[in-house]
Amino acid sequence: MSKEQKEKKMALLIVDVQNGVIASAYNKDEVVENINTMISKARASKIPIIWVQHSDNELIKNTKEWEIDPRLEQSTNDYYIEKGFNSSFEKTNLDELVKQLGVNKIVLMGAASNWCIRATAYATLERGYDLCLIGDAHTTESLDFGDGVVIEAKDIILELNTTIQWVEYPDRSNETKTANEFEF
Repeated sequence: MSKEQKEKKMALLIVDVQNGVIASAYNKDEVVENINTMISKARASKIPIIWVQHSDNELIKNTKEWEIDPRLEQSTNDYYIEKGFNSSFEKTNLDELVKQLGVNKIVLMGAASNWCIRATAYATLERGYDLCLIGDAHTTESLDFGDGVVIEAKDIILELNTTIQWVEYPDRSNETKTANEFEF
């Protein structure tokens, strides 16, 4: 069966949209709206939704900062993964869950673009899954190196959106779409 003939069973993966992660993030209100748009589309199409929450020495589990942004539409029917590394696959049961659900395409969004979204995007492709990054549903903060060099958040987001469109892996597809463009 060719790549084009393979039936796409998708999951919506929402990474680290936690109060402490997005507190100072670029364009966070629009990103939350776009994530909610994708959640509504996923629920209407009966697509599984997987939430990922990061914790470490700075983002302490069960604190207000660790909690998922309350504007996001969670459900008890959704799946939840806790992680301690940038990739949502690293030392979690995400790969097992995705396989159990029969998923072969991950639709990715969340924070932070240059850390956990990038690591999860590459890990998705490296594990053989197809990938769609929702380009207006992930965010980060600008990187200030303290020496006058600043990489603006909007440029980090643009770079990742462009990279995901052009990176190539064998027998996998990858793309970047907006929340309005994407259909399950």
